[in-house]
Amino acid sequence: MKKLVFVLAGLVAITVINAQTLDEIVKNHAAAMKSDKLAGVTSIKVTGRMSSMGMEMPMVILSKNPNKVKSTISFNGQDMVSVFDGEKGYMINPMTGSNNPVELTGEQLKQVQDNNAFRNSVLNYFSNGQLTLEGQENVNEKPAFKLKTTLQGTPIFLFIDKGSYMLVKTSTSVDQAGTKMNVDSYMTDYVDTEGVIMPKKTTTMANGMEAAVILLDKIEVNVPIEDSLFKVK
Repeated sequence: MKKLVFVLAGLVAITVINAQTLDEIVKNHAAAMKSDKLAGVTSIKVTGRMSSMGMEMPMVILSKNPNKVKSTISFNGQDMVSVFDGEKGYMINPMTGSNNPVELTGEQLKQVQDNNAFRNSVLNYFSNGQLTLEGQENVNEKPAFKLKTTLQGTPIFLFIDKGSYMLVKTSTSVDQAGTKMNVDSYMTDYVDTEGVIMPKKTTTMANGMEAAVILLDKIEVNVPIEDSLFKVK
């Protein structure tokens, strides 16, 4: 009986030692991402490509500290531009038949701001009190902390790898033409470019089928970027 008691006590002790609070997980994630060093970075330029439905589209994302961001995706000789100038967001989409900038609001504006390489969704949700720890799940056969936030009534799950503390997956559901669709994004191949940590590959799955892949070919840090590049109106 004494031996059994000692074994149970040991298991409890191991569980307590291995258990991590949300605060600790977020702190370790921030350290892994070298978030404290971003304050000393002025700009980040990312050159890459997005593949979807058999098409490959070159893309360039410009981020200027703290909140300016511009994304340009080229398709059939035309540029689709999304930009946040620090105050307002706009989109120019020639596919709609017009080259006039359209002001963005709500979820569309948030999506543009999320392209900013200086933004960290995990840290933002945590600082706003919008993040909870929901346990653990395996991602790509590796254990990960499962975190949850809720935006406009829709739950979003973020998975932090237990070994690297990198964000390795996000999962949510979207309403597409009246049909609910599960959307999972997987972040892999993290690289360190002068203290800026980013995944070189992001694969998005819709209902289990590959919907898009974003590949980063080049990451440049502290390159000169004029404020005028973020002005479209």
